[in-house]
Amino acid sequence: MRYSLLLPFALLASPALAQTSPSITAADMPVVGDSLRLSQASPALPASAPPLSRNGANQTWNYAGLVATAQRVVRYNNVSTAAGTLLQLTFNNAFFSPDTRATLVSPQGLPAAAGTLPVTDPLEFSAVSSADYRLVGYGGTISGTAVPVTYASRAQQDVIYRFPISYGNAADVSNSLLTTPVALASNGYFSQKRQRTNQPDAWGTLTTPFGTFQAVRVVTTLADHDSIALGGAPGQGLTLPLVREYKWLAKGVHVPVLTITTTAVAGSEVIASVEYRDVFRRFVGLAARDAATDAVLGAYPNPSAVGTGLRLVVPAGSGPLTVSGTDLLGRQLFTKAYPSSPGGVLVLDAGTFGSFRGVLLLTVTTARGTATRRVVRQ
Repeated sequence: MRYSLLLPFALLASPALAQTSPSITAADMPVVGDSLRLSQASPALPASAPPLSRNGANQTWNYAGLVATAQRVVRYNNVSTAAGTLLQLTFNNAFFSPDTRATLVSPQGLPAAAGTLPVTDPLEFSAVSSADYRLVGYGGTISGTAVPVTYASRAQQDVIYRFPISYGNAADVSNSLLTTPVALASNGYFSQKRQRTNQPDAWGTLTTPFGTFQAVRVVTTLADHDSIALGGAPGQGLTLPLVREYKWLAKGVHVPVLTITTTAVAGSEVIASVEYRDVFRRFVGLAARDAATDAVLGAYPNPSAVGTGLRLVVPAGSGPLTVSGTDLLGRQLFTKAYPSSPGGVLVLDAGTFGSFRGVLLLTVTTARGTATRRVVRQ
């Protein structure tokens, strides 16, 4: 009888006990065939964005206010698709080169130190196993020949993650050394010594324009020392400013849901880039934007509740204009035309939005171009 009285309390407590950090494994990394779209946002974060210092258990990070300014697509292919005998022998041959055997190849730029070398068609080779996700080398075309660039040894490869990744794990440190082959010395030489430190410092709920996820945050600190020599000239070494990558990882997404990269400048952390997993977005060229409307366009209340109207502030005396609403997948929710806006305020009644909940984009189109604002319906 005593057990039956305690059981309901145990059941009530179980949801809270079930809230734990996600555990990221090899199954959550890129796979052959992935074609993943990443959006870049301004490094000047919205005022509503949470501070990077927010860490610990069961956190809430709301980055829904990020606005995409550009996109790129990262594709992961089978290593057999990489052209060139040297690349195949180096990265796709378990007998001759087991330490550099890769499972993925992706068109990616070479490390910054190699930026001045005459390399085209750069490729990044990586290997995913149950133990870790690591870079095993790069490839590129020099004077018409596909040439591999590998790490000094397997023990000195760049380990991106060790698995599993979960909040509470101790910091993981790897030291890597990437060097060009001696045969390329006449064309140029570069090396990169890197110390990578991964610290899972938080977990919780992350919201971006792409959606809401349970995520574990990993803070990656990169300490790099690059050396480069061109055409037989003496080599030059440079210790680069400390870089930190704040990465939110979620189950099944294959790349960080959000990455905020900072660089050390005069002893302070300065945000250098913001990138997040996203859907396709159509970007309007700057020349087609209506600067006058964009300067004053506002929506209130924002957030607003389902069943209520919304007011849009536009330049007073605007000529004919159109207001359209789309969700974050690009699906159009409504379009409304107005002959003018004599008072500078347009009212969108509750029926315009129906029962839609979430984040939507309101685009105002005038004869001079367009302007867009993100609004939230709760």
